[in-house]
Amino acid sequence: MSDWKERLGVVYSTNPDFKYETEQSPNIETLPKERQNLRVWRDTHGRAGKIATVVRGFVGNDEDLENLGKILKRKIGVGGSVKNGEIIIQGENRERVLQILIAEGYSRTKKV
Repeated sequence: MSDWKERLGVVYSTNPDFKYETEQSPNIETLPKERQNLRVWRDTHGRAGKIATVVRGFVGNDEDLENLGKILKRKIGVGGSVKNGEIIIQGENRERVLQILIAEGYSRTKKV
């Protein structure tokens, strides 16, 4: 990575001890499965009226959230994505998502 990409808007400083501060996201530790409070929602907003199942409330790093999203999509057999800390599954699949999450060990999961 080039030095100019790390400057973040600072062109020049006369301070010899100046260090460019870069934003680093804190490494969030993932809660154990049995302590996760997941909520399964039915949503149509921003999807041209199409129904999607959304899983919210995951506390942890993005990699673990991506892995959970892949498990759900693979077991249900539909498409979806992981955005902004939410897992979005295509279609009305709240019951199936709830059953899979409970089978995976997410015992504090509820359907909203």
